[in-house]
Amino acid sequence: MPTTADSHAIREAAFWNRAAPSYAKSRIKDLPGYERTLARTRELLDRSATVLEIGCGTGSTALKLAPDVGHITATDISREMITLAQARQAAAGCTNATFMVTDERCEPWPDQQFDAVLAFNLLHLIQDRPTLFQSVGRVLRPGGLFITKTPCLSEMNAVIRFAIPLMRLIGKAPYLSFFTADDLASEVADRGFSITDKARHGSGPKDFRIFIAARKARL
Repeated sequence: MPTTADSHAIREAAFWNRAAPSYAKSRIKDLPGYERTLARTRELLDRSATVLEIGCGTGSTALKLAPDVGHITATDISREMITLAQARQAAAGCTNATFMVTDERCEPWPDQQFDAVLAFNLLHLIQDRPTLFQSVGRVLRPGGLFITKTPCLSEMNAVIRFAIPLMRLIGKAPYLSFFTADDLASEVADRGFSITDKARHGSGPKDFRIFIAARKARL
């Protein structure tokens, strides 16, 4: 019998399967901010690094970072997203990326498998972040990096914060979690990571997406 967590994952995967075609066509709203995030991520990653990206969507970020690392494994709960990502990979001729369907629990991999784990535009979609952080810590090698850029919905306009739950009720939005940048940084630090970067890369005066890089202890 499916658990509550399994039922939640099935619902979320179904939502993103439906959303995949329109998501693939959507444009990045703040392209310079996105490019700043990519540039900083490249600076932090070694060119020989073995990288895992959780919640890769249609694979755009993984394919942009692939030339700068040894290998990137990119995952998503949505089979439709991964199908689109694999098509993009084939069109780009990228040979050092692997796309696969799985969730944030990182169950397919043994301990200390990766030099870095990435989670972009994902943590606000996760119902059980403590389990995600535990999984990330397990698959990271000692001294490995966890890098995330995440919308902090508690910092958004109050009207939007009230509208999101209503959209969720009618199936027009996925599960969403509300927290501030400080809340998220505290969660990451409480899981034993040492935060090395905490920045806003947005182009406008207000950016509610926080970039965090944190290192797993070397011992």
